Amino acid sequence: MTATHVPRHAQAPSRPVYTPPPPPKRRQRHGPRWLPGLLLVSPSLILIGIFVYGFLGWNVRVSFTNWRGLAPSYESVGLDNYSALLRDERFRLDIRNLVVFTVVFVGGAVTLGFFMALLLDKGVRAEGFFRGVYLFPMAISFIATAIVWRWLLDNGSGDDTAGLNKLFADVGLGFLHSDWQKSDSVFAIAAVALPAGWALSGYVMALFLAAMRGVPDTLRESARLDGASEKQIFWHVVRPLLRPVTFSVVLIMLHISLKTFDLLYALDQGNLRIDTPSIYMWFTTFDGGFYDRGATIATVLLVGVALVVGPYVWYALRTERR
Repeated sequence: MTATHVPRHAQAPSRPVYTPPPPPKRRQRHGPRWLPGLLLVSPSLILIGIFVYGFLGWNVRVSFTNWRGLAPSYESVGLDNYSALLRDERFRLDIRNLVVFTVVFVGGAVTLGFFMALLLDKGVRAEGFFRGVYLFPMAISFIATAIVWRWLLDNGSGDDTAGLNKLFADVGLGFLHSDWQKSDSVFAIAAVALPAGWALSGYVMALFLAAMRGVPDTLRESARLDGASEKQIFWHVVRPLLRPVTFSVVLIMLHISLKTFDLLYALDQGNLRIDTPSIYMWFTTFDGGFYDRGATIATVLLVGVALVVGPYVWYALRTERR
């Protein structure tokens, strides 16, 4: 058998070698990398700078002037407005009311919210329903809350009894009848802290519940294997991990208490028994026309809020750096 000769031109053509195209040339960046992000948020920064910090600075400036009446006056009086405010008996009473309101409001909201979160963390049927019920007061404006609680805290007697006083009388607890915010004692401002604490307790519950649910199950199971009871697991495993959120909750509630205005205004407008610096600022500015004193009260409140928020910001930044 002889080999068949195949002509060169009849052989199968070889496959061409694939040569990838050269990579596209990268466009050279012009300017720093943070510039596009800055341009994106610059409108918000400008608006915040003007309508928040700009107006804050303008308010501080007015607090050092003698502006009274509708005609602006920027004649400097130094610290006279601040010294006069410290001698003002009503302002000192407002500071006392604010301290009592803050203690009752923060203590009540944090305590009630914590126990509601603890009950939900134990596991209950229809948990979603109860979460909605607990959070519902937070969805209501302080104005609506004040209108409802103004009826609940009615201090009528006899046939005019309504709200909680009527409930106490119907269940045989008439001795608990109270004048609430009409009381002549310090209990008046403590009474109006109840609706504020009720309204914010659901928010506190949500924060505590999220922290409790964030505890790793491995830690709980490890403690159970060591023979720890549920009470011991909470005190030795869960409770230490709740310190950061407790710190945050207390500072947030303190911040809200210093700014509370609409609830007190709608609950009993003009009642000096529940007067606070924010209420005093409103009436002395827009009813009395003392813009210099109103700006001074607002500046004092600003300093108070800064002293409360400052530790929270410092703590948050320190936590992020770890």
